[in-house]
Amino acid sequence: MSLIHSTAIVDPLAIIDPTAQIGPYAIIGPNVKIGARTQVGSHTVIEGKTTIGEDNKISHFAAVGGVPQDMKYQGEDTELVIGDRNTIREFTTIHTGTSQDLGKTVIGNDNWIMAYVHIAHDCQVGNHTIFSSNAQIAGHVIVEDWAILGGMSGVHQFVRIGQHSMLGGASALVQDIPPFVIAAGDKASPHGLNAEGLKRRGFSAETVTALRQAYKILYKDGLTFEDAKVAIQNMITSSNNIAPISLETTEKLQEFLNFITASKRGIIR
Repeated sequence: MSLIHSTAIVDPLAIIDPTAQIGPYAIIGPNVKIGARTQVGSHTVIEGKTTIGEDNKISHFAAVGGVPQDMKYQGEDTELVIGDRNTIREFTTIHTGTSQDLGKTVIGNDNWIMAYVHIAHDCQVGNHTIFSSNAQIAGHVIVEDWAILGGMSGVHQFVRIGQHSMLGGASALVQDIPPFVIAAGDKASPHGLNAEGLKRRGFSAETVTALRQAYKILYKDGLTFEDAKVAIQNMITSSNNIAPISLETTEKLQEFLNFITASKRGIIR
C-alpha cells in the first residue's frame, strides 16, 4: 500500500523513502529527498533543493524549501538541509540559502518548531531548540543547541543565539545572546542566567554557580566589555590554580567567554 496520498503531486525525480508518508494535496518538487518515516501533512509544499532526514513530522500548510526572500538571490543552486526527528508545525516557512553565505540553510535534529514560524535563508539551527509560535528569524541567524525562542519574537539578520539561552515572547533581538542567558524586551536585554533550564538539563550546581558569577562579571559589576572578558578569563585560570573545578565547569565557562569574544554584532547589554 502506497503511503503517498492519491491527491499528492510528487515529481517523479523526487527521492521519497518508501516508509515516508505524504498527505493529501501535498506538492513535492523534483530536487527533494525525504527520509524514512517522515510524515508530510496535507497541502504542504516542499520544493527547492531540499533534503529532509528521518522521523520528521511536518504539519499541513507548511512551506519548506522556498527561494530566499533576498533581492540579491538570482536563482543560484542553493539548498536546505533538515535533520532527523524534527516537528515542524502548521504554516511554517523555511527557505534555502544564498551564495552570499554557505549556500544552504541547516536545521539540525530534535527541534520543536511551532506554527507560523519563519526561518530565513542561510540560518543555521542546531539541535533540541524550541521555536514558539510566530517566532521569526531573519537571514544568516545562528541558533545554537537547546535555545528557546518565545512566541512572536523577532530576530535581526546575522544575530547569534547561544546554547541553552532563552528569548522571551514578543522580544526584538538585534544583537547576540550569550550562551545560558535569558533575554527579553524591545529591544531585548539580559534578564539573568537560565539557571532552571540548566538544572533540568543536568548541569552541576558547581557549573551553574560559576556561570552565575560569569554573568555577574559581564552584566552587574560595572566593568567595560574588555575588562569583563579579562575577569572571566582570570576566573577560569584562578579557579584551576587555586580551587580546581570540574572539566564541565571549565568547558562551559570557556564556551561563554569564546562566544562573547567572537561576537561580531555585539552582545545584548
